[in-house]
Amino acid sequence: MNRETQRAELHKTIWRIANDLRGSVDGWDFKQYVLGFLFYRYISENLTAYLNEGERDAGSADFDYAKVRDEDVTDPTLVAGIVAEKGFFIRPSELFVNVRARAPRDADLNMTLEKVFRHIESSAVGTDAEDDLKGLFDDVDVNSNKLGPTVAKRNERLVKLLDAIGDLNLGNGTFSENKIDAFGDAYEYLMQMYASSAGKSGGEYYTPQEVSELLARITVVGKTSVNKVYDPACGSGSLLLKFRKVLGKDGVRQGYFGQEINLTTYNLCRINMFLHDVNYEQFDIAHGDTLIEPAHWDDEPFEAIVSNPPYSIKWEGDANPLLIDDLRYTPAGVLAPKSKADLAFTMHMLHWLAVNGTAAIVEFPGVLYRGGAEQKIRKYLIDNNYVDAVIQLPPDLFFGTTIATCIIVLKKSKKTNDVLFIDASEELVRSGNKNKLSEGNQNKILEAFTARKDIAHFAQLVSNEAIAENSYNISVSSWVEAEDTREAIDIVELNERIADIVKRQSALREQIDAIVADLEGEPL
Repeated sequence: MNRETQRAELHKTIWRIANDLRGSVDGWDFKQYVLGFLFYRYISENLTAYLNEGERDAGSADFDYAKVRDEDVTDPTLVAGIVAEKGFFIRPSELFVNVRARAPRDADLNMTLEKVFRHIESSAVGTDAEDDLKGLFDDVDVNSNKLGPTVAKRNERLVKLLDAIGDLNLGNGTFSENKIDAFGDAYEYLMQMYASSAGKSGGEYYTPQEVSELLARITVVGKTSVNKVYDPACGSGSLLLKFRKVLGKDGVRQGYFGQEINLTTYNLCRINMFLHDVNYEQFDIAHGDTLIEPAHWDDEPFEAIVSNPPYSIKWEGDANPLLIDDLRYTPAGVLAPKSKADLAFTMHMLHWLAVNGTAAIVEFPGVLYRGGAEQKIRKYLIDNNYVDAVIQLPPDLFFGTTIATCIIVLKKSKKTNDVLFIDASEELVRSGNKNKLSEGNQNKILEAFTARKDIAHFAQLVSNEAIAENSYNISVSSWVEAEDTREAIDIVELNERIADIVKRQSALREQIDAIVADLEGEPL
């Protein structure tokens, strides 16, 4: 079975599980349980594989951590060593496989699971991994009425959930790269599935994979590795994790950084890191409002920044007198409007961008041409030669909206004083009820971005001076002339055809008049 067939089978199974188990629970809510149990299984098997490998390398060929008694792993030094390496510890009896095996006979299954989740999180307390594990199971409420009106009903559903997640074919019996890919792919598919059926709320948490990949590829053109990557509105982390596909597992040298204001999504992002085999010391995901309380002041600048921040959300803006003196916003001399925080995110990312770095940001189209404070911020960006490119994307790419968004690419060390405009509004394939960027679409955009040359009706280099003269309007349609697809008409030929029609019409009229005259001349 090839990789694509395996992926299709995995997706089909997940779809069936989600529909079988969802019942009366809203899909976007119920995904917390599916993803939470998927995470529980993952870290259980991850830890088991790690300990089994160590013992077998030491000569215990038949060692299986899942069959060890709890009392045989109580040595504090041993446990501390495991936590230092993996970031967490799970007792043998509390591994996914063992809890699942006992589940049908466990009348207190909900309490058992609650205790297991609490033990896993508490195992990291006081260690470097504490912040990365804290609260990860908060959204997996095993006592919620959403699972059923009684304990018995809730436990019945929990047994089904354990069995469904346990039956997923996520590997070949060993903790191989294939298996890690399967866990990550299962997560991504679940997120996409629920986002596509959740309307606007779904789109806020998930950026389509092909868009994520395009953003990552833009920021690493000409590079084989970067120091670290950053997303100040990281959602579930899909944008950050695309760098593992684009650059490989070791392509990000110092790790993955991000901040997310929504607590549930913040938890999902950390779970996503683990499911993609990013260990706790390799990521730093913070919870909070990036615009008001940024979490990474003490970090060195980021070489790659990617983001799909929320469109036109409200923020404090000039209602907070301290913000105009914030090092991120003060260079522009003005704050983004209180009703539209888009360019506040842009200024934030510019501040954290390394001198040799690139930022690729999905933007709402209005920020490209609106006046007022937004025009003044664009003036600052253009006059200081920070805008490298503006790419118009096709409509209907994102879940929850059909709007045609764009990408603004920022750099601090440009060699020329111009901006490349790319009109990729027609670069799409229709898939289901949404548009997508195919690999060919992505490649065409990347080739134009890299070549940085004029391409008729697709790409146009424009000097910063020209942009300034046009009121700092950086809308792609203002600079890339659309191709005229109307049929060309030969006026001379058309006139000849019209004259011929008129001539034949006159002849017919004469014939009709003659016939009428003959009829009128006949006796009654």
